[in-house]
Amino acid sequence: MRRRVKGNVEGMASTRAKTKAGARCPEDILRATKEPDFRQERSRRSYLALIEAATDLFSKDGYDSVGTPEIAQRAGVSVGTFYRYFDDKHEVYLEIARRSMVAAYAETIEGLTPARFEGLARRETIEHTVTLLFEHVLDRPRLSRSFSEMSLRDPQVAELRRAFEQISVSRLTELISTIIPRDIVADPEATAWVIYGSAMQCAYGLAEHLGPAPIDSVRAKKALTDFIERALFPT
Repeated sequence: MRRRVKGNVEGMASTRAKTKAGARCPEDILRATKEPDFRQERSRRSYLALIEAATDLFSKDGYDSVGTPEIAQRAGVSVGTFYRYFDDKHEVYLEIARRSMVAAYAETIEGLTPARFEGLARRETIEHTVTLLFEHVLDRPRLSRSFSEMSLRDPQVAELRRAFEQISVSRLTELISTIIPRDIVADPEATAWVIYGSAMQCAYGLAEHLGPAPIDSVRAKKALTDFIERALFPT
């Protein structure tokens, strides 16, 4: 993957979303899986090589066309080594999806603080965040498309995407509530959800999830930045 992520969500904002009794909260869903106890550096390298290899293959060929032998071969390990760490390709796919979403949050939303929106810095902050979001999705467009498609047929991938959305919207809601007076933005949560949805749809559109994009990323970035700035700072 483009950036290696430690894979924890300890720094993620807690959400206000209500969960049913016994249901896992979004933070727990995106929290790091229990990785093997690497007693040797070689074992750790093999584990990471398998994740990198599977990421490359899923990005190129999609989920259905990839098998565990191909992943092991690309990683330079035996199939037996693959099964030492993962039950099947579905398990490694879920781990890749989780890491990707944690990375997306860390690279875009986590660093947004009230101090970054003071004065003239606010437009730069919005534009920079939009740029990072576009880069994250466009770095592996076929993989991001695979996540979208799999979320429609795989409950566990869908659960990951819902958790990512809940945490992101919750963090944006807290930010908007802190920096924008209520007489300007009366419903911070709804505004956060609309901004989040708009940003993600723009990114997915540029990644050609539904066909060729009618505009380029430069125009899209400017338009999205203008939209967010006007929504939050109309005056």
